[in-house]
Amino acid sequence: MPGPMREGHLFIISGPSGAGKGTLVRELTARVPGLWVSVSATTRTPRAGERDGVDYFFLTASEFEARVHHGEFLEHAEVHGNRYGTLRSAVERRLAQGVDVILEIDPQGARQVRDQMKRSRLIFVKTVTTEELAARIRKRGAETEEQIRTRMVTAEHELTLEGTYDYVVINDDVSRATDELVGMIRSVGEEQPARPDEEG
Repeated sequence: MPGPMREGHLFIISGPSGAGKGTLVRELTARVPGLWVSVSATTRTPRAGERDGVDYFFLTASEFEARVHHGEFLEHAEVHGNRYGTLRSAVERRLAQGVDVILEIDPQGARQVRDQMKRSRLIFVKTVTTEELAARIRKRGAETEEQIRTRMVTAEHELTLEGTYDYVVINDDVSRATDELVGMIRSVGEEQPARPDEEG
């Protein structure tokens, strides 16, 4: 008889805004079949080309608050005046099906998920320098200088948290950084899963 289906692994990819997390996740999913990238809910306005239910679930502030009240989020946070959250049911369903799940979220949310899901793996993505980070944010052209300054203050704090992560990836070259992520995910997939009674 075949053994029970293994539970999927949860990988949390986090780091400052502008570090290139989204680009790395797109490259990663192109190279590792079967990964599921969780779609976050947000109250922010869609950027050009973003689609509801694909890039984010775009909710009004009142819709978001109602879901918080009902305990539907695995994590939620307010970042730069907008609210973001990960729907618990979608993540837990995929993991139970043996699917490896990627969460691309800010460090504030990453800690919330880790507190609830002890076996998740935290991966911190950063640039070589904060100057490079600021340049990438400016290149997006989506924020005012004041918003960029606010993001950089947040980034300086977030960079102090990298020592609390399981892995740190410097995104100086997308191809090389993706290779590193692929290696991490494959090595975790080869580990023997812990039994429920072994969870710490």
